[in-house]
Amino acid sequence: MLATAAATPGFWDWSFNPPLVLIVDLAVLYWLGDRRTVTPARKRNPQRWRSVYFYAGLAVLAIALASPVELLSAQLFWVHMLQHVLLLVVAAPLIVLSRPWIRIWRCLPLDTRRWLGRGLSQGEHTAPLRALSRALGRPATGFVLFSGVLLAWHIPAMFDATLRSSALHALEHTLFFTTAIMFWKQVIPSAPLHASLAAPQRVLYLVGAMIVSWALAVVLALAPHPLYDFYANQTHRPGGLSAIGDQHLAAGIMWVPGSITFLIVVFVYLNRWLTPVESGQSRTPRLAGEH
Repeated sequence: MLATAAATPGFWDWSFNPPLVLIVDLAVLYWLGDRRTVTPARKRNPQRWRSVYFYAGLAVLAIALASPVELLSAQLFWVHMLQHVLLLVVAAPLIVLSRPWIRIWRCLPLDTRRWLGRGLSQGEHTAPLRALSRALGRPATGFVLFSGVLLAWHIPAMFDATLRSSALHALEHTLFFTTAIMFWKQVIPSAPLHASLAAPQRVLYLVGAMIVSWALAVVLALAPHPLYDFYANQTHRPGGLSAIGDQHLAAGIMWVPGSITFLIVVFVYLNRWLTPVESGQSRTPRLAGEH
């Protein structure tokens, strides 16, 4: 249980836990799929960058879930908020930007891919899965789930419960990351996943989600007392922070570092959207790694 953490962890206090095992497994699957994929010469350099983004995203996941950050999150609210920021607005957009889906798929044997492909795309029993996939792939669904999951898990009763239950804590992080993937794939091209929003809509989409995170930060910053009993009742808090000071710092983490990725993508779209289009070029803006 997270509640049992007491001693301040050091730099080398990493945990070989289930999340780290899954991260290593994903890295191996991607590597296998990459070896089985023939990349044309003109696309090799962009693909190398996508691989860098993918492994960087996995590294961020490992830092968030298996490094001393995970241990410190049981003692400091601001570290816990940093952990959430890493999952929501660093690891997830890097993974989406890397477009790993085809390479992970190709780690499977060809016959297995054909059998699964037919079953998932045409099978009668998988029709509900296809309908669910279409529903979850809509921009409105991605926005509502991303924002709703963020707010729901920061309700004091829910948040305190995750700090006393490893299973709930794992569920919280899983939902954060999966809904973040659903959100970012609507604004960052990640073939073969489909994004239907035009550039102005993507800007509004990002600004709307950023406002939701700002609202949470404002609540944390303006609350006259600590909102989370788990942290308020800590007998040992590294750095000598007060409970309310810890909460204010967490609000700052959500407000400033938590907005950086949103702002970067917004500025990319605004810049390319407002830049005059030369003859023969498309108005659709492209992010790094899109070719």
